[in-house]
Amino acid sequence: MAADLVHPRKARPGDRIAVVAPSFVAPGAFPAVHEQALRRLSEVTGLVPVEYPSTRRLGASARARAEDLNTAFADPAVRAILAVVGGEDQITVVPHLDPALARLDPKPFLGTSDNTNLHQWLWTNGIASFYGGSTQVHLGPGPAVDDIHARSLRAALLTGERLEITDPGESEDVGVDWADPRALTQYGEREPTQPWSWHGPARSVTGRTWGGCLEVLEWVLTAGRFPFPPEVLQGGILLLETSEELLPARNVAWIVRALGERGLLAAVDAVLVARPPVSDRTRRPPAPERARLRDEQRDRVVEQVQRYNPEAVICVGVPFGHTRPQWILPHGGRMTVDATARRIHADYR
Repeated sequence: MAADLVHPRKARPGDRIAVVAPSFVAPGAFPAVHEQALRRLSEVTGLVPVEYPSTRRLGASARARAEDLNTAFADPAVRAILAVVGGEDQITVVPHLDPALARLDPKPFLGTSDNTNLHQWLWTNGIASFYGGSTQVHLGPGPAVDDIHARSLRAALLTGERLEITDPGESEDVGVDWADPRALTQYGEREPTQPWSWHGPARSVTGRTWGGCLEVLEWVLTAGRFPFPPEVLQGGILLLETSEELLPARNVAWIVRALGERGLLAAVDAVLVARPPVSDRTRRPPAPERARLRDEQRDRVVEQVQRYNPEAVICVGVPFGHTRPQWILPHGGRMTVDATARRIHADYR
């Protein structure tokens, strides 16, 4: 693989963490969830959250949202950056970012979904990050912060330890509507998870991770914002997850096929596929149909990966991305996917 990316130094309790809205400005529409999230962020990490002009400003321009990120990277007192949530237009924010600021003082960046744009921008500028985390989905709602989220949040921001990625035993596709006061005290409709599905050879793979939200990866590659040959991922681990847009399995497979045609599937040694959402607040199929939809996506994705790389280790159902409880995972850091022992570990250095 290519030379290691820079791994930003960890924050320490009492340091400042920037809380930014590079995509949807959810705190402007749902401030109660946001404010509870800030309190919990401080309680779980000991860090001091700092907001910016666009953090709560609905309708903030792409340039204004980028300026908040530039300011956070430029401020030596800020030692980490956390996105409030994803969205769908961060691709328009990226051109306004100043790479010199990020390279001069690299900081851990955490975000999921549309923040795949920022993860790829950081990778392009030689900086590792952490895929996952949001104030609006994983910190603010519900009666408490999920244990696996809190553990990986602290590891990514503070401790840099090595953790085993485990299944929490339950999952929700979508929480209570943020406009509903019950969002502050209740989880969404959770259901038991199914065992992870393992495919490919029974071997152990340790490598650097790359990936994110599949739909956003398609945009990033279309815009030419991952300007590397496939060999940069050689021996690595591909992270793939799908969003609340609930793409049909065939559409998901088409995007994975395109990754194969690009040469990316053949380059990696392992692929981790997240447990996908199959319902939202307006569509919740019966439990057997939800299971069928997840199985169909699994089968289509595995088929495409094995078409381009029959030697890849594949694990489907890992709780990251658009699910809760959620593990935050290294992006550009190292993970071990052991198909013999059927265990996964992540290094949060």
